[in-house]
Amino acid sequence: MSDNSVTSQLDALLANDPLGLLEEPEEPKPVTATDRLVRAFGEINEFYAEHEREPDPDSMAIAERKLGARLVGLRASEEKSATLTGYDEYGLLAPATAPASIDELLSSDPLGLGEVPDILDVSSLPTRKSPADEGERAVRVKSSDFAAFTQLFTDKHAALGEDTWSLTPFAGEASIQEGRFFVINGVMCFVAEVRDVNESRGETKPRLRVIFENGTESAMYRESLANRLYETGGQALSRTTSAADEIGDADVETGHIYVLRSLSNHPDLRGLDNLYKIGFTSGSVEKRIAGAEKSATYLNAPVEVVADYRVYNVRPSALEHLLHRVFSSVRLDAAVVDEVGGHAAATEWFLVPLSVIDRAIEMIMSGDIVNYVYLPAVGELVPLSGAVEREGSSG
Repeated sequence: MSDNSVTSQLDALLANDPLGLLEEPEEPKPVTATDRLVRAFGEINEFYAEHEREPDPDSMAIAERKLGARLVGLRASEEKSATLTGYDEYGLLAPATAPASIDELLSSDPLGLGEVPDILDVSSLPTRKSPADEGERAVRVKSSDFAAFTQLFTDKHAALGEDTWSLTPFAGEASIQEGRFFVINGVMCFVAEVRDVNESRGETKPRLRVIFENGTESAMYRESLANRLYETGGQALSRTTSAADEIGDADVETGHIYVLRSLSNHPDLRGLDNLYKIGFTSGSVEKRIAGAEKSATYLNAPVEVVADYRVYNVRPSALEHLLHRVFSSVRLDAAVVDEVGGHAAATEWFLVPLSVIDRAIEMIMSGDIVNYVYLPAVGELVPLSGAVEREGSSG
């Protein structure tokens, strides 16, 4: 067969290839970052077209929550928003108009606080799941006693308008304590309780009771709340006065200040008069001191509770700082602590009369303690300004 004949047959095959099976496939074009961005935003457009609303970044549905978080990220990036301008079918990337002042923010009532029935309508929220299904992300449910907290939220909004309180950056997980207020996605929430670990449910860390101003609550972990605040750029509410450093955020019980007497038989401790441990717990004192005889914190000996005060508005870290500063001059001698209980752990034992401790705790709860110090020479709490003069005259 001649070469011309073979060529003619090949030409005939190519001419009669309606499906293009004999055509050389084109090399695929590389996928660019813009292509991926457009495709990712297309999924958000598809969600909006189907549901006629934006995907919610707080949804319990994982797929919707993922799209909602993606939309939040795209809005936050001017570069990506500009790239997607021609693909924004529903105006999802249009920037929101910020209020010009705090008065405008409050008067606009962005949270719908004036429509109480709508605030308490939680019909669209998911039902409570079983503990096994709940996992790390606790669901929000309707708060059965929300009426007990409504005035707290009302007062905080009023305080924001009066500039006696302000919104400050979230300071980290350690700042999440009972009695604190935070803002997540524009919704104020209140940490009403830090619950004990429920070992029967396999918990290894305590859950919070967080009340939201829309009438719901959640039993989330402290770490989970911190993550939500980080993810959403959440804020904390803080006093604009110096009192915020010492006094808590709301008139609710935050725990107990307890005073303990050691029952140790150690000769170096039995001869010490007025030796007391002053501490704070958000739970019960009985649970806190369980097993004291095995703990260096309690000087490896049983203890007796001589006073238990219910306190309000006191942060544990501020309380410890105040007590250590006020009674620093009469802290138990380090040499004795090292021998008996271990210096690193036993740091809250002081040689001071119980009557002085009573007065100090009253002053802590009133906020007056910040200007006082204990003077051992006279056995009294005296103003900082006069401590040097009093000490000198007693010598």
